[in-house]
Amino acid sequence: MGVDEKLLFLLDMKKLIILLCGVAFLQANAQNGSDHWNLRQCVDYAMANNISVKQADIQARISALQLKQSKLNLYPGVSGNTSTGVRFGRSIDPTTNGFATTQFLYQNFGVNGGIQLYNNGRLRNTMQASAFSAQAALTDVAKAANDVALNVCTYYLQVLAAKEQINISEVQISQTNAQFEMTRKKVDAGMLPELNLAEIEAQLSTDSSNYIAAKTSYEQNLISLRGLLGLDPDVIFGVETPPVDKIPLESFADMQPQAVFQLALANQPLQKGNALRIKAAQKNISAARGGFYPTINLGFNLSTNFSNSFKYTNGATFLGYTPITGAEPIVTVNNVNYYLQNPIYKFSQGTRSFGDIWQGWGKQLDNNFGQNVGMSISIPIFSNGQNRIAYQQSKLNLQNAELQRSQSDLKLKQDIYTAYTNATAALQKFNAGQKTVTSAQKAYDFALKRYEVGLLSSIDLLTNQNNLLKAKLQQLSNQYDYVFKMKLLEFYKGVGLKL
Repeated sequence: MGVDEKLLFLLDMKKLIILLCGVAFLQANAQNGSDHWNLRQCVDYAMANNISVKQADIQARISALQLKQSKLNLYPGVSGNTSTGVRFGRSIDPTTNGFATTQFLYQNFGVNGGIQLYNNGRLRNTMQASAFSAQAALTDVAKAANDVALNVCTYYLQVLAAKEQINISEVQISQTNAQFEMTRKKVDAGMLPELNLAEIEAQLSTDSSNYIAAKTSYEQNLISLRGLLGLDPDVIFGVETPPVDKIPLESFADMQPQAVFQLALANQPLQKGNALRIKAAQKNISAARGGFYPTINLGFNLSTNFSNSFKYTNGATFLGYTPITGAEPIVTVNNVNYYLQNPIYKFSQGTRSFGDIWQGWGKQLDNNFGQNVGMSISIPIFSNGQNRIAYQQSKLNLQNAELQRSQSDLKLKQDIYTAYTNATAALQKFNAGQKTVTSAQKAYDFALKRYEVGLLSSIDLLTNQNNLLKAKLQQLSNQYDYVFKMKLLEFYKGVGLKL
């Protein structure tokens, strides 16, 4: 199996595996009666259905076909031809090679072919360049899949964060309801003024509004994730919610940016593709250089033709013998002299039409059958600068590919250092937020106890409660932000995306 066939086979198998994974996950969900997907299911389904991945896959298949064509160019080419028609006026009779003015029907047949014996490796270098380009196209598929996976992870975490906000809002409503019931009893007993009850009732309305906003945010993020997956809006869809504090994370000490960058250079598809494109550009330079050298070709040709002007004898009539004039040779038999006389025949001729083509067609084709084998040498002397310009352009393409790699590597390094800085800041913010939540919780607990014994107004209690809610929501945002920043570093490191 050739390189191009292997590439096509790998593309087919990769596409088939992705599709089967997507179908298997859908079937598993249907059998289990579950409409909640985990991150792995979302990523696999997106890879099988995302348009960008499909487009990259098509381009890779096109590159594989181009590689196959460049390999076939190394083999001899053979073609057959035939032509038929009617000739009028003065023309060359193909059966006699003489000029004739009669109308006749003709048909020609031919087979010709050839192979390039030498051109300084131009065809072979072109084939090798196509092989590197086809491999680079496969890395483009992997890059598109990685981009989709990263986007799915981003939306997935946003959905989880919005879902946790709903849970916090529900707890907040439950607490406010409990305070409302406790305050109502005290107001009924005359222990508190009705103003306290009105203030808590207003807070309950605010909490309900926050719950609706969190619910709306969750639905919007779910719609965005659904759109990225390419799911129909009518399909019932949800995500599994792993405990955010149990999401596996690599050790922060193993995420030093320089080490991550070195690993990323070896595992990121874009960097692999850039290296392959440089190799392809180098081979294209060698192929373009072949334009300066002679080209030696070996060719052959087989040809024959048929024409209905070809005459054939279709009968003869005996008319007797030539008369004796005395000048004829004499033959003596038994001492008797005899003059030699020649018999006289009248022959009739005819021409063949397509109706009787098989009655002697093969004979005529055989009589007109011609063959030739030859070798030709083409030496480039002046080609309007095409060969030199093509060679110079191929060298510029190599420089451009090297600059593209340098730019991609520089951007990758900047992205990794930025991600590391952001992850460090997110970790510090998360640790600080944890202290804020702890302090806000203590303040709320003290305020609630003082409120229960009438030592604190409802406004002060609600203020402490809102501060706790804000701290929890902010800490939730901090936690998911930290998880995502760490997942981004893991992605560059090549660990993969997992929750």
